Amino acid sequence: MLTRKKTFQLNKISTLVATGLLLCAALTGCAKEPSAPEKAAPYDGKEYLRESELTAAGEDPDSAFDSYTVINNYDSALSVPTYVTKTDDLWFIVDCYHNRIIYTDNLGIPLNEWQIMCDQATQPHTMASDGIVYMVEDTENNRVLVFEKRDNKFINTQSFYEIGNRPHFTAYDETSDTFYVWSSSTGELYCFRHTPDSTRMYLTEVRKIDQLSGLYVRSFTIVGDDIYFVSGVSATGATPQILQCDLKTLNIKKSYPVPDELAGMVQITPIDDMFYITVSTDITGNQDYATLIRTSSLDKLKSGDYEDIYAQYFVGGGTPYNISKVDDTYFLTEHRLQGHSIWSFKVESGEITDVTALY
Repeated sequence: MLTRKKTFQLNKISTLVATGLLLCAALTGCAKEPSAPEKAAPYDGKEYLRESELTAAGEDPDSAFDSYTVINNYDSALSVPTYVTKTDDLWFIVDCYHNRIIYTDNLGIPLNEWQIMCDQATQPHTMASDGIVYMVEDTENNRVLVFEKRDNKFINTQSFYEIGNRPHFTAYDETSDTFYVWSSSTGELYCFRHTPDSTRMYLTEVRKIDQLSGLYVRSFTIVGDDIYFVSGVSATGATPQILQCDLKTLNIKKSYPVPDELAGMVQITPIDDMFYITVSTDITGNQDYATLIRTSSLDKLKSGDYEDIYAQYFVGGGTPYNISKVDDTYFLTEHRLQGHSIWSFKVESGEITDVTALY
């Protein structure tokens, strides 16, 4: 019988960084090469705010895995997909409004042939893995769920409750060896780690940026020692802007004003020498302004110096959401359009190529 520690050691594989978010290119006013940040020391498990709560399966994972039967996806279409990624040769789609995450080893097969990784979360938006544990934000229940894998089976072994308000974005940063979960309306960034010889997760820190409390901010982008927050819609009419902050302290280093029509941003992704930004709404929350733009400099956004590429390459008319990267291919999720919920594309010398509607 495999012990928890032995299983951990067998499954320890280098993670494919597929998000397009944790990049080595600098995300400053213009793209530049940053100095490489120092890799964090392994976590020793001594200092933390909270330890995860074990689920019934987490109390006896051997029995849980032995008795678990993999379930196929119920649906042949997606309902507001929000994220695509790949880890350990498995593809994952976060199917937000179906309240599940599905997976397969064969991208492109019919959706009802995918398998269900998670159906315990209500409107999850993203997921992240270090190749050992898999973390999912349970947005509408203010929870974080932790999964473990054996033989391509996924079991929810741990949970964290009271994680901000509507946690909305999760990413693993290899350099800091930390999972980050963003509370979309409280300005709080929750930090989680585990020791090298265990899968038990710990909440090690909660960082906060007061300026974003009360705003609806959908995501963040980690680049080196910095973290960038896209502009969010405010009920009080706060000036829309992108914030560049220090990852460790969340102290603001620089702000980039954006026009009102771009206020409801979803995500920013540096690709080559450009910054690709998905936009869900304008400052009033109107989805008619949803689009995908790119610019050579974040400083140019306020003056409207950007290129709207949504209709040119991706039909237009929907709501673009997250962009992720696997190997040399990017994946764009969107909603409001049937038949165009997930796109794949490549970028070669600044040119967008191989645009394909996958689902």
